[in-house]
Amino acid sequence: MQAISATTPVGTSGASSGTTQAAATNAFGLGFDSLLKIILTQLTYQDPLKPMDNFQFVSQLAQFSQIQIGQTGNDRLASLVAAQATMQAAGLFGRTIDLLADGVTVSGKVTAVALASGEPKLTIETDDKRTIAGLALGSVSQIR
Repeated sequence: MQAISATTPVGTSGASSGTTQAAATNAFGLGFDSLLKIILTQLTYQDPLKPMDNFQFVSQLAQFSQIQIGQTGNDRLASLVAAQATMQAAGLFGRTIDLLADGVTVSGKVTAVALASGEPKLTIETDDKRTIAGLALGSVSQIR
C-alpha cells in the first residue's frame, strides 16, 4: 500500500471563513479522524515482509499531530477574537457613535448589544428617535 503524505500546509484564515476543521477537510478531502483511520488501516494490512519505513511512518504521524495542534490553536484564536469583539461592543453601550450606512454618516446612542451568530450587533437610537438595529461593529467610524 502506498504511504500517505500530508505535505500541504493548512494556513490560518480570517474569522469570516469556516472553522479550521473545514479548512483541513478541504485541503486533504478528508477529515482528521478519517486520515487517522487510513493510517491504522494501512498498518493493519501492510505486507509483513515489506513493512513501511519507520521514518516515513513517524513523519506521517508528526504531520497529523501538527494539523491537530494547528486546528486547536486556530479554534482558540477564533474564540479569543469573538470574545474581544463582544467586549468592544459591550463597551459601546450608552455611548454615541457615528457609522457609515449606504454612504451616509448616521449618529446615535448605543441602546442595545446583541449576539447574532456569535457576532455582536449594535442597536442605536438617533437624535430624531429612530431605532436602527443589527449594525455590525465594523461599521462604526467614530466613538464620542
